[in-house]
Amino acid sequence: MSSTPPPSATSPETASGAVLIRSAADVSDLVNSGTARGRHARMIVIIALGGIFLDAYDLSSLAYGLPDITKQFGLSSAMAGLVTASISVGSLLGALIGGWLVDRIGRYRVFMANMLFFVVTALVCAVAQDAWTLIVARFVMGIGVGMDIPVAIAFLAEFSRLRGKGSKGSRTAAWSPAWYAATSGCYLVIMLLYFLLPDAQLGWLWRFTVGFGAVPALVVLLLRRRYMNESPTWAADQGDLEGAARILRQSYGVDARVADDVPARAPRPPRPGLASYARLFTPPYRARTIQSVTVGVAETFGYNAVAFGLPIIIATLMTQGPLTTIASSFALNLVFALTGGLLGIRWASTKGAWPMMTLGFAIQLVAITLLGLIGQPSGTAVVTAGILMLGAFMFAQGFGPGAHIMSYASLGFPTSMRGVSIGFNQAVLRLGSTLTLFFFPVLSSGLGTDVYWVILAAPVLGLTALLVKRWEPVGFDADAEERARPAPETAAHSGTAEHSGKH
Repeated sequence: MSSTPPPSATSPETASGAVLIRSAADVSDLVNSGTARGRHARMIVIIALGGIFLDAYDLSSLAYGLPDITKQFGLSSAMAGLVTASISVGSLLGALIGGWLVDRIGRYRVFMANMLFFVVTALVCAVAQDAWTLIVARFVMGIGVGMDIPVAIAFLAEFSRLRGKGSKGSRTAAWSPAWYAATSGCYLVIMLLYFLLPDAQLGWLWRFTVGFGAVPALVVLLLRRRYMNESPTWAADQGDLEGAARILRQSYGVDARVADDVPARAPRPPRPGLASYARLFTPPYRARTIQSVTVGVAETFGYNAVAFGLPIIIATLMTQGPLTTIASSFALNLVFALTGGLLGIRWASTKGAWPMMTLGFAIQLVAITLLGLIGQPSGTAVVTAGILMLGAFMFAQGFGPGAHIMSYASLGFPTSMRGVSIGFNQAVLRLGSTLTLFFFPVLSSGLGTDVYWVILAAPVLGLTALLVKRWEPVGFDADAEERARPAPETAAHSGTAEHSGKH
């Protein structure tokens, strides 16, 4: 595996120690090499993960409260599914719009704008007096969630080095433990409120849980205002070398300067329109897009059915009481999923995304098969075995598909189209989430434990997509690939072979 050339190879230092920038490639190489480091850059990564934390908290905050909502508002199973799925419908729309805006107007502006969605809608959900108010508020909240993920993942990729400790692969994988920390935190809030609220007021538990989401949203918003900055590679890609140099000085502490013989602002490339989504289906990106979407659909179907369905599975299929249901859901997310996610960060740079995703789907295949064979558990030992199988599924999710679907959606695509690649990927995944969250309560009530055989389709699909084409995105420099490609008119004559990305 070849290493990224040091910045001095393309951006020589002056006698005063300043690093000269002549092109967007110099900025990309400076970040990729790991030479550019700084406290603000690390804070930007942490804040981006804070956005992921909020996304997961808001998506899972109704997981336990759905029975109480159904009872309070007198909902049918179809309406209950609509309440659950409304946030995913909103996030589908938000992902498409957000992915396009991230590439068109920049990462910073989108990042700063969407936090208001979380604060306002969390409070509206908490005081909703009817089902339709709750559905609309969760839908708008979903738009914020959908917009946040493309920009957060873009920041994780573009404020990280290409390889080694703190690499793009490790930091995009970090979205996974941030997600599970949020779901664990959500269940911890539920557990604390369960003990604090009088028995007569437990029906209000879901309102406090959803409303509490406004608190961390305000914290992240304040931190963003202080530390956030535009991605230097995006600014350089837009022809603003002076702006990229300023960001490198502010966020990385690197004395970057535009060379005197280079204009500070190069001709600006055309702003991407919605048609930029069509580029995802041109070589060499078509195969990557199809594979990333396929493994993503498999991951999101399995995860939503199991993780968001944990309260239903434990309470209904395993016939456990409310305290056992809350405690088990909390433990499964904290002990198994979060631990797996942390290992996913550690293994991303050394083992890569493909081996970890393949192993993760294989473990999930075994776990769901055993749950299907167990069926309706009877006796403490069998119930414990069933919960451990759920734990194995969540652990594999953490280090495998859960950690690396973002690597597939982002690292195989250059800065100029990273937003739309993540946005399109997330939109398709949210469609899968919507269908899963809507139909899972119906399927679980109608099929009982036979629902496991439906969930089994997820790891089967994921393994099939990975085995058809072994594509490794971790450590791959998509910006360098794009710069090396012939101009469109040249490519039309010579032909452009699709880069396999295997290294």
